[in-house]
Amino acid sequence: MPDNAPSEKPRTKHAHLTRPALGEFGRHELAILGAPCGRIKELVTRLLPLLTDTLRVAYVDADHAAADAVRNGTAPETGMLAAGASAELTDNISFARLDVKRPLDRFSQPELVQHQNLVLVNGNHFRAARQLVILDPAKPVEKKLDRLTNVRALLLPEGVTEVPAYLQAHLAEANVPVLPLHDTAAIAQLIQEEWQAAAPPLRGLVLAGGRSQRMGQDKGKLAYHGQEQRAYAAELLAPFCQDVHVSCRPDQIVELEYAGLRPLPDAFADLGPLSGILSALRLDPNAAWLVVACDLPFLSKTTLAHLVQHRQPARMATAFQSPENEWPEPLITIWEPASYPQLLRFLSLGYSCPRKTLINSDVAVLPAPAPQELRNVNTPEEAANYGLTPRPPLL
Repeated sequence: MPDNAPSEKPRTKHAHLTRPALGEFGRHELAILGAPCGRIKELVTRLLPLLTDTLRVAYVDADHAAADAVRNGTAPETGMLAAGASAELTDNISFARLDVKRPLDRFSQPELVQHQNLVLVNGNHFRAARQLVILDPAKPVEKKLDRLTNVRALLLPEGVTEVPAYLQAHLAEANVPVLPLHDTAAIAQLIQEEWQAAAPPLRGLVLAGGRSQRMGQDKGKLAYHGQEQRAYAAELLAPFCQDVHVSCRPDQIVELEYAGLRPLPDAFADLGPLSGILSALRLDPNAAWLVVACDLPFLSKTTLAHLVQHRQPARMATAFQSPENEWPEPLITIWEPASYPQLLRFLSLGYSCPRKTLINSDVAVLPAPAPQELRNVNTPEEAANYGLTPRPPLL
């Protein structure tokens, strides 16, 4: 090859994607081990009433019943799986149950509990990214030290007063709290505080990649406040977010960079506002995204502050109620990381409307403190009716 020949970029087999920060089962999971299975289940039973007011909690365990035991009124040898079905969905009125033949693995496990905020796991049978260790002499963890990768607390049963030397050596300099196993409130408080501390960071997104066909000109370039709306919206978001991106079409990248904005080109084409939201979640699936449309000239920092202050990270999203109806307003919304698979699921079913996803998901819907600020301006007639006159941006 000649010395002046252009060098080829290294070939990559797969697209470079940021992966969600998932453990074996979810984003926030705790394996409980170091005691017989019955004692682990008893602890979880005590913890659940103190956790479920604010969190959706899943429990993962192995089936300890005999192989021929009758479950849910159906003996395995006479159920639909035994008859040849690959799956059986049972509506039990107060709950639903899905029995499937496929094995659990690192891909299917998070899928099955993806709508849960916290997963408590029987660590005698399954691993998890974080652990609570019960120091029960009947079930020492000396042979399971490889599972103790991120111990969050040691729990002392009655009569146990010391941490074994092998465990002290394993934990080394880690400052792990030690709590009485009977102190349910203290254990629940530790779990809740750690969950809250792990709330995803907030990043900002201005939706400005539309064609503005009804307006007849780019709505993001209109200047109602002495600067372009896309820059005005980015400035509103800045105090609440670690950074702010502007969703755009590929042909808008250069002009946005020239304007001092951070463009985020749509990675999902022709999906309307959903293109921008999904592109942001693809860029960082571990952040929550505060999304604002560029055509909201009345929006204020006060209203955005209200949304951020009342954010509920345990829900899929936090949104304002539309001033026109009872539905959530998707284009002034905090989309949590859990919204990414949910939005993709609705897209796979043929729905590209973000509001459809909000309506059919576990979201927090807030009354807007100033509903008039949620009015968007899509046409010249609407601008005139609201007394708005676009002016050239100030230089």
